[in-house]
Amino acid sequence: MQLSKKILPIIVISQFFCTSLWFAGNGVMSSLVTTYKLPENALSLLTSAVQFGFIAGTLTFALFTIADRFSPSKVFFISALLGALFNIGFILENQTIFSLISLRFFTGFFLAGIYPVGMKIATDYYQKGLGKSLGFLVGALVLGTASPHLLKDLFINSSWKSVLITTSTLAVLGGSLMFAFVKDGPFRKSSTTLDISICFTVFKNVNFRKAAFGYFGHMWELYTFWAFVPVLLLTYQNLHPEINFNISLFSFIIIASGSISCVLGGYVSQKFGVKKTAFSFLLLSCICCISAPIILQFANKPLFIIFLLFWGMVVIADSPLFSTLIAQNAPSKDKGTALTIVNSIGFLITIISIQIIGGFINLTDSTIVFSILAIGPILGLMSLKQTKILNTSFTK
Repeated sequence: MQLSKKILPIIVISQFFCTSLWFAGNGVMSSLVTTYKLPENALSLLTSAVQFGFIAGTLTFALFTIADRFSPSKVFFISALLGALFNIGFILENQTIFSLISLRFFTGFFLAGIYPVGMKIATDYYQKGLGKSLGFLVGALVLGTASPHLLKDLFINSSWKSVLITTSTLAVLGGSLMFAFVKDGPFRKSSTTLDISICFTVFKNVNFRKAAFGYFGHMWELYTFWAFVPVLLLTYQNLHPEINFNISLFSFIIIASGSISCVLGGYVSQKFGVKKTAFSFLLLSCICCISAPIILQFANKPLFIIFLLFWGMVVIADSPLFSTLIAQNAPSKDKGTALTIVNSIGFLITIISIQIIGGFINLTDSTIVFSILAIGPILGLMSLKQTKILNTSFTK
C-alpha cells in the first residue's frame, strides 16, 4: 500500500504535464489567427482536429489492445514524446490551416496513449479507492488542459511560441517521469492475444453500457464548454461593453476550478455513492447549460464569474465517477481496452458538439446557442436513471 501512495503523485504529475498538450493551440488561438491569417472557424477546426486525432488514436489503441498487451508506462512514455514533437511543430514558419490541423490531429492521436493509458495505470495499482485515485487523475487532466491559457497570460510579453515550447517540454518531462518511476502495477492482468471483438463485446454488459452512455452525455457538453469558455467571456463583454476581462487568465481559472471538484467528488461519493454523485453533478451541469443564456443578459460581473466557476466545477466532477463505473463493470484483463474504446466514442461526440455550437455561433448572435449543450446531459441522466448500476462508493 505504501508503494501505491508513492506512485499516485507521480502518475498525477505526469498526467498534468502531458495533458497540457491538449489545448495548447487554443491557448494561443488569437496569435495563430493573426500570424497565419486563419479563417473565422479556426477555433472549432483546430479543437476538433485534436479530438478527431484522439478518436483515431483511441480506436487504434483499442482495436490492437495496446494498453493491455504492452507495458502501459512504456506506451505512455512513447506517446508523450511523439505528442510533444507534433505540438512543437506549430512554431515552424509558413503554416497553413491544413498543416496546423494535421499537427493538431497527430497531437491528439498520441494523447490517446496518455489520458486513457494513465487511467489504465491507475487501475493497475488501485482496486480499493479506485474512484478517488481517478479523481486526482482527472483533476490533473483538467489542470493540464487549462494550463495553456495561464501560460499565455504569463508569457504575454513574449512570443506565443513560448507556450508551445513550454507545453512540449512539460510533456517530455511527464512521460520520462512515468517511464522512470512507474512500473507495471500489481493488479495488472496482461492480455497476450489480439482480440478486436473486445471493443464490441464489452457493451453486452448492461451496467457497462449504461455507465458508458451516461459518460457520452457528459462528453457532449464537457470539451465544447472548455473550448468556448473564452467565447463565453468575449460574448459577455460584447453584450456589456462597460465590463472587461483578462480572458486568458479567467479561462484558466474557470477550467482549472474543475480539478478541485474532481477531488471533492471522490470524497462526496464516499457518503452518497458513485452513481448518485455522478447523477447529481450531471444534473447541476445540465441546469447551467439551460441557465447560461439568461445569466449572460445580466450586467453583473461577479455573478457571471461565479456562475462560470460553478459550471467549470460541475461540468467535469462526474468524469472520474463515470470512469470508475466503467472500469468496475469491465473484465479485469480488458479494462485498458474498455476505457479506451469508451473514450474514443466519447470524443467523437465532442467533435459533433463543437462543430454544431461553433456553426451556430458563426450564424447567429443569439445566446440561446449555449443551451444546446444541455442535450447531452439530459440523455446521460436518462441513461443513469434507467440502469441498476450498484451505487458503490470509492471505498469499496
